[in-house]
Amino acid sequence: MDESRTTANKISSTTSYSSEKSFQMISINFPFTLARDQIEAVNAWLSSDCKGSIVYSTGTGKTEIALECARRAAQIAAKRSIKVEQTKENRTHIHPLTTSNQFNILFLVPRIVLIEQNIKRLISYGLAKDYIGTYFGERKQIRQITIGTYHSIINSLDLIYGFDMVIFDEVHLVSDTATVLRGIFDTVKSALNLGSNPKPWALLGLTATIDEIDPKYNTILSLMPVVKKYMIKEAVVDRRLARPVVIPIKAELTVEERKIYDRCTFEIRKVSRYLRSSNPSVIASILRQKGVRSRLARSWFDEVRMRKNLINCAENKLSMACDIISKHPDERIMVFSETIDSIQKLREMLLKNKGINSMTIDSTLNTNEREKILSVWGKEFYPLLSVHTLEVGYNVPEVRIALILATTSNMNQVVQRIGRVIRKTEQKDTALIYTIYLSQTHDSSTLKMVKQATEIDKDNGKKTKRQESNDELPKHSRGLDKYF
Repeated sequence: MDESRTTANKISSTTSYSSEKSFQMISINFPFTLARDQIEAVNAWLSSDCKGSIVYSTGTGKTEIALECARRAAQIAAKRSIKVEQTKENRTHIHPLTTSNQFNILFLVPRIVLIEQNIKRLISYGLAKDYIGTYFGERKQIRQITIGTYHSIINSLDLIYGFDMVIFDEVHLVSDTATVLRGIFDTVKSALNLGSNPKPWALLGLTATIDEIDPKYNTILSLMPVVKKYMIKEAVVDRRLARPVVIPIKAELTVEERKIYDRCTFEIRKVSRYLRSSNPSVIASILRQKGVRSRLARSWFDEVRMRKNLINCAENKLSMACDIISKHPDERIMVFSETIDSIQKLREMLLKNKGINSMTIDSTLNTNEREKILSVWGKEFYPLLSVHTLEVGYNVPEVRIALILATTSNMNQVVQRIGRVIRKTEQKDTALIYTIYLSQTHDSSTLKMVKQATEIDKDNGKKTKRQESNDELPKHSRGLDKYF
């Protein structure tokens, strides 16, 4: 433990600052007024001893909440630092949370593309670039505010002991089932057990959705309990997000596809009965064994994989996707699917059947390739086909159409996909969410989740007390959308 702290101290001491510049986060200045719900979230986090998770819909300013939390925490640290200086001569008690004249923040994000986005945001809010560090790949600079990816920090966990505050963006990704990433929380827990001088002492989790009764989030919620929620439904009623209009499109399997689907389903159920489980985790554990049960477990996964590929690449589903895209010839559309194979087939069909050019983004592209594609989106092509890559954190507030082809039982994915197009602008009050599903298959579960995530209360035509109160406030969203 002492060795880890020594390593972190050596790394953090590579950057020196004069005392008057030791709390740079205090200088953050938003060019807008934070919304009431954002201030409520900040206060809730402070009241929870600067440890908690904020569950906010995509597009409602989670990052701004995080930066305000960090600014307020830096103010607390600065005041404690002053008290330490005043009491040194009298040798009176020094506050245990103050061990240096500097406030260091580690901001962890899931994707490299989000690092540059956050750097631009911090600079636009008045923070000097010299105080911002990045930690990924070969770019490893420790500064007062260091932005890095989860996968980069996992190989240098000792660094965590050198920070006063850690912000976990998309914190749900670091669940107890994320075997590699959960090492981050093991380090944080050990830091909090250091006694009178824990470091980091401020922890903030950010996510659009998290299932509080799912045991895989136990560690997250024990370290950072949910302190404030603000979901899509509430944000739409408060006019903070564009109203999502869900357009369900039902497709049918072809006769041949139906035969394959039914056969796969029959085999999956038969093996599940024999193994007495349909839980993938349980069957995966059987797969690691030997003998007949292991072979059956392997066949179970083969059938599940075949059925999944069939659903994602179903002929009528892709054909309907082409028809929908052709109805919006000059407007950018985000298309989400589950497999590379399905979007490659869709791209070929769009070009062959409709003469429509499109581009694909997936995790195999490097940063430069991805940026090049995004720079000509809406100029050289309009449909952008994605496999997961654009689900998290990518900001395109002016885009208002999403086409969901993917079959998923993951509510986090559904909320993230919807969140890409419901950011509100002065020109956009509604967003179209096309959801293509195959009838008489479990594909319809995605549609149910889309509706669940976007359903607005029946009396939403009436103004709530919060809306009436907000009408009396300055337009907090003026100039804000470009940052979301």
